Amino acid sequence: MLQRVAMHQTRLRVPGLGIDGKGVVLGARGLVLLASVERLVAFLSLYTSERSLGDIIASLKIEVVRSKMGTREVLLSMSATNSEFMDHVAEVARLALGHSFTGSARHFVQFRDSAAPFGYDASEVIASDADYVLYHSMYTQAYARERDIDLSRLLLRLRPHLDPSTARDVGDIWVLAEEGTGPAWIQYLIRSRVDAQVGLAEWPPASSLDEGPVRRYLFHVPELPSRMLPLVRTTPGLSAFRKMAPGVAVEIGFRHPVNLQACPVFPDSGLVLFRGSSEEPVILERLPALGEVTSFARVSFNGSTQIATAQLVDAATVRQVAVPVRLAPSLEGFRSVRATFIRTSEYPLLRRVLYGLGRQTLTDAKIAFTRIGAMLVHAAGVESIPVGTFLRELRPGLYVAAGYDPVPAIDPEVLHRTLGSPTDQHVVLLPEQPPIGFATSSFVRLQDALVEGQAWSPIDPIELEAVLQTEVPRLQFEALGMRPMADVSSVVPGSEEGADGSG
Repeated sequence: MLQRVAMHQTRLRVPGLGIDGKGVVLGARGLVLLASVERLVAFLSLYTSERSLGDIIASLKIEVVRSKMGTREVLLSMSATNSEFMDHVAEVARLALGHSFTGSARHFVQFRDSAAPFGYDASEVIASDADYVLYHSMYTQAYARERDIDLSRLLLRLRPHLDPSTARDVGDIWVLAEEGTGPAWIQYLIRSRVDAQVGLAEWPPASSLDEGPVRRYLFHVPELPSRMLPLVRTTPGLSAFRKMAPGVAVEIGFRHPVNLQACPVFPDSGLVLFRGSSEEPVILERLPALGEVTSFARVSFNGSTQIATAQLVDAATVRQVAVPVRLAPSLEGFRSVRATFIRTSEYPLLRRVLYGLGRQTLTDAKIAFTRIGAMLVHAAGVESIPVGTFLRELRPGLYVAAGYDPVPAIDPEVLHRTLGSPTDQHVVLLPEQPPIGFATSSFVRLQDALVEGQAWSPIDPIELEAVLQTEVPRLQFEALGMRPMADVSSVVPGSEEGADGSG
């Protein structure tokens, strides 16, 4: 009989049980007791729909146990990492009509539920040599282990059930073709321009009456067009399988009872193909060598297979197909803008801009004047001189209007060579104009070319000796006396008031 564990209780009777950090009774392992293999499949299907078995696959163990009454049941055990994990296992077990337990070695008690939030403890421990002793609120039973159940073999024995929804958005698929259908399917994939890989798999003869091994073509199609899906599903000799996980695939239109993506039990070095219609799965212990289907494209020659030597033609014939170089607008941003072409009508603007340029720009920039315009070159960039048409330097001595690219898109060295490889000229390519050349010797510094000469006039000198001989006036101060203002009159000299004597 079980007893509810109270809060903060630390003493338990069943050996191997302990209290975790939340005060819940927890052993080293967890058990799920199921009445039959069908219940086991239901438990695996429910568990893998939300979680993967990858975390517990190393400690997972499935056994068939027998009670003293002779009844056989299925026992699934795994490591109990924490109480939260066991809570999820207990919920799935209740949904699959099973019971969950926790403990160590051979004694296991019922895991906690809503009636006992902290778990259970047995009021009396049974002395038994059985492999498992389970203490439940409704029973206490001892079980003897009869045999193990391999998970991979169990999954192979399960038959996929019909599910038309899996035929949509198949994505990565495997196609199994009979020996007579494989070559035709290869050519169809080549004509349809579908990327795929193909290999030839072999199996031992199905019976002693067969003369040789069973051979089938195996195709891996990363992305099958939707228009080809009905063909591959209805053509005799072809079977399409949807890739579920590395090493396992299920026939399109069917679904395996267990989520195979959450069951990492099949090695990725081989391949297991689950077929519908109650057929046995196709098992490949090792994948065959796979190659691109394009390697099997038919090769044909016109007439004889002998290779004819082409006759060379003269240069004049080649010039008949030569094309002129033109300029086309470019979407790329400006780069390497180191020169500008200034037309004669833009000279007044250049004069005004000249007053805003810095000393270094006036010293480093060079300019050359011609009858059709001027070319200004500045190695540091001409963005600070907003005059004319900016020129982008393709190579030293070759410039093109910024925002344009030469077409055909040939190498700048080849373009320079087609222009005659001039070494003493700066060649400029402008839209809708023939190439223009500026002699290198005609370039002078910008400050030397545009600063006007200043007029000046001489000033007559004076004799220095006459200036030095001029007498310097002297100022002498005398005593003020008792009446310093006695000789000062209040009448302003020359006024009318002083003339008539009135005041």
